[in-house]
Amino acid sequence: MTQAALSTTVVANPLAGRPDVWAPYTRQPLELHRRLPGYAPTQLLSAPRLAGPLGVGQLLVKAETARFGLPSFKMLGASWAAYRAVVERLGQEPPAWSSVDELAQSLRPMRPLSLAAATDGNHGRAVARMARLFGFDARIFVPEGTAAARIDAIAGEGASVDVVDGGYDEAVTRSAEEAGPRCLVISDTSWPGYELVPRWVIEGYSTIFWEIDDSLAATGRQAPDVVVVPIGVGALAAATVNHWCRHGEGPAVVGVEPLDANCVMASALAGYLTTVPGPHRSVMAGLNCGYPSPVAWPLVAAGVGTLVAIDDETARQAVRDLAAIGVQAGETGAAALGGLIVLRSGTVLQSGTGLQSEAAQVHGDATVLVVCTEGVTDPVEWRRSLGVEAL
Repeated sequence: MTQAALSTTVVANPLAGRPDVWAPYTRQPLELHRRLPGYAPTQLLSAPRLAGPLGVGQLLVKAETARFGLPSFKMLGASWAAYRAVVERLGQEPPAWSSVDELAQSLRPMRPLSLAAATDGNHGRAVARMARLFGFDARIFVPEGTAAARIDAIAGEGASVDVVDGGYDEAVTRSAEEAGPRCLVISDTSWPGYELVPRWVIEGYSTIFWEIDDSLAATGRQAPDVVVVPIGVGALAAATVNHWCRHGEGPAVVGVEPLDANCVMASALAGYLTTVPGPHRSVMAGLNCGYPSPVAWPLVAAGVGTLVAIDDETARQAVRDLAAIGVQAGETGAAALGGLIVLRSGTVLQSGTGLQSEAAQVHGDATVLVVCTEGVTDPVEWRRSLGVEAL
């Protein structure tokens, strides 16, 4: 199915139901994250200034704009996956360690070793950071047209950066070629024969939701009625479903994609995994993916009830709205709020199956959680979204 065949903005996922495929689920990733330098839970903000105009009872924003000193949530998946991949290569857990320096020292016999990844920016930077902490090299592949600020940030972690002809999917193909005795590929999407690492990435993202649980419990608040997350290849959405919907209960899940890279929406409507051809030029660079991750797909297909595809101007509006409450988010990070804006604009579902949709659950008394996944990674584009290009 081509992107031209999809003119809808909001659809009720015809595949949605009770998910029956689950990833392992423990707090082990959170325990690892707490041992990494710079760990602190990210903010869970109440945003009444936005809730009122949107017509919802309460709006919560999980702001992943500064995680381990990096401007996105991606370090959570990259760190857990890189650690588990190293353990897998070693064949055993490293000796007991109390600091990352001690861990890196114990990994010296593995050198020379590189970590490789494809990225639109954030995942690759996180993989490069982990390689540096482990004392390894890093080689990161980015699509053509990647913003110079994102390339510079990855290189600033000590990685080599290769610009690939084509889009994100071509960068993934190129990164896969690096796998070998001296290189571990740390990808957040999967392909035939490569599934374990992307599963670990999904597990790593669970820290976001454990932190939310702990924050809500500490303040005596209830779980949200609706959770809105951005979708690229689907790893974060899979982690969302895996956390909130494990027993057929919990909040409804809404997934948000760019209009020209809505590969999960296309696959849901087709009933099978399908590609949305590029080029993908959305300002939401981290979501410009043409094909869902097969590992994430079973959870996403069954657990995300409503899919929303938004245009660039909606993402920019969400950037401005978040800035108004003090959250400096990039266009990718603001996408989930953009999806909520569309849902509350009166947009009618274009496809349905008789299932109760998340759109119907976003009512005047609802508590809605929006996951903001990214801070400012391209200052030029961010200023353009704010309407201050000349600054």
